Amino acid sequence: MTPVSERPEPRFDWFIPIDGDGEHIGTLKAERPPTFENLRKIVDAAEKCGYYSMLIPTRFANGLFESEEPLAETWTMVTALAAVSSRIRFLIAVRPGFISPGLFAQMAASLSQISGGRIDINIVPGGIQGEFEKMGENIDHDTRYERAEEFIAALRELWKSPKPVIFEGEHVRLNGAHCSPGPVGEGPKFYLGGASPAALRLAGRQSDVYLAWIAPQEGIAKFIDNANAQFAEAGRPSAFGLRSHIVMRDTEEEAWAASEELLSRAEKTVQTQRQALFAGTAMVGQRGQIQKAENHRLGAHLWNGISTVRVNCGTALVGSPDQIANELLGYWRLGIDEFILSGYPHMEEARRVASDLLPRIKALIEAERAAA
Repeated sequence: MTPVSERPEPRFDWFIPIDGDGEHIGTLKAERPPTFENLRKIVDAAEKCGYYSMLIPTRFANGLFESEEPLAETWTMVTALAAVSSRIRFLIAVRPGFISPGLFAQMAASLSQISGGRIDINIVPGGIQGEFEKMGENIDHDTRYERAEEFIAALRELWKSPKPVIFEGEHVRLNGAHCSPGPVGEGPKFYLGGASPAALRLAGRQSDVYLAWIAPQEGIAKFIDNANAQFAEAGRPSAFGLRSHIVMRDTEEEAWAASEELLSRAEKTVQTQRQALFAGTAMVGQRGQIQKAENHRLGAHLWNGISTVRVNCGTALVGSPDQIANELLGYWRLGIDEFILSGYPHMEEARRVASDLLPRIKALIEAERAAA
């Protein structure tokens, strides 16, 4: 592990809820639909609160409310949001295979220019059971990761210079494609997640930051060890991020009551839709998010009740500001330097976390760095 004295300052990010938002989740309809106006308010709040970046996910159907409810398309929405913000970065989830790498290189470079270089790319090769097939995509799990590696490699080549690129891969082929102008500066960083062997191999060879969904610390420690081995084999430096929901109130009792209230109006229809998506999923990380536990408590402050109604990350840290700060400190000690957080509703919770949690965790980390 990198010595404490050599580690970067920790980064804290927020989330753009393209499925919708509100004080309750798992309902048929979102209390706050994912309109540009609503999402812009969240971005504005996060920017004013000093968050480093915002993750915007990618979906083919609503993954938090009834599946046919409105869903904001990722690239269109983030382009609009980048144009009306000035400082905050955007971590944009992208699925290789659904757009030409040559065209995407130009799109990302243009958005980098428009935003002043404020974008990074979260490559998402995998997906929930049946999700790709709905869009006419029928390739297996490991092949998706092979294709994603070629996608990233092709983008790096296109962004090196405006000269034509010849790229001959199994899945990606370019015959003289070029990108001009390229991205600002060194261009977007690549974030990759996933817990399968294929995902870890790809992260080691191509990612600038390996992302994990929150899980018990012993599980995250194993992921980091495995990922570090892959980074070392590829001869590349490692960096790690963690994605988690937050349910925080002044006291632990109030926080657990808030977690119950969050799901108090969840509809059986939505729960059944999510269970059908998870059944037999090849996603190792998703299986970890839906593991069984009494009252959904995976630890003293770790709760995966959100996974009953939400695809992908469905686990939260629950507690008082001091309790959650100490939990995050434990993950930082494992090697996590970037934390992508969220809470419902996102605008109010961005402010609560920024005022009550971030000063505490930053102080704890700074104390450990000073003592090292």
